[in-house]
Amino acid sequence: MVLNEAAKRLGVSLRQTEDQLTRDMLAATASFINCTAGVNGDNPTEITRTDVDTVVRALLNNDAYTILDNIEGDDKFGTAPIRDAYFALASTQLSGNLDGVAGFVHKNQYPSPKDALRSEWGSIGNLRFLLSSVGSMTGSGSNLGANVYNIFCVGMEAFACIEQDGYSAQFIYRPPIYDGPLALNCSVGYKFAEVPRITNDLWVINLRATLA
Repeated sequence: MVLNEAAKRLGVSLRQTEDQLTRDMLAATASFINCTAGVNGDNPTEITRTDVDTVVRALLNNDAYTILDNIEGDDKFGTAPIRDAYFALASTQLSGNLDGVAGFVHKNQYPSPKDALRSEWGSIGNLRFLLSSVGSMTGSGSNLGANVYNIFCVGMEAFACIEQDGYSAQFIYRPPIYDGPLALNCSVGYKFAEVPRITNDLWVINLRATLA
């Protein structure tokens, strides 16, 4: 039972490590658009519907394919149809600001909430926002010294993780060996060798925003 629990926790650690490496790659290499339509007096400003429309228009003009299909409207109180959409990968710190953006639809207002992803917060236009506590942030990166939050707006197949020489992730367990003091304890861990990379620079845009 102890080994099974360790395997579960290491599995989470493995995938989070992959996510963080991909996050840092996108922050360092993706082209960006600053939010400018907000009213907080900073550069970039807080996110607004105008900024969302700007980045969606750029992805459309670059022929980026949407990732998720539309969710058709239904005769249910307080719901709204959802457009086919690109992913917007962002920090949980933006949750409050997203709620105030014009046209924001929380996932509990989807006609079919079961079609929402677990990390999904909601939808604005053709962007569906996936939030994470390890979302990308540039400390003191604005003109006024505020934290800048990177929102990676991506189309289908915009980036990928390339395994080096077919070296996929491995979970390693070494049992204790009772033949000497150096091998009395077991060890468990994982290792992997991969490189995250952008596959098409036109299909991923970093929308940079501060908080309201």
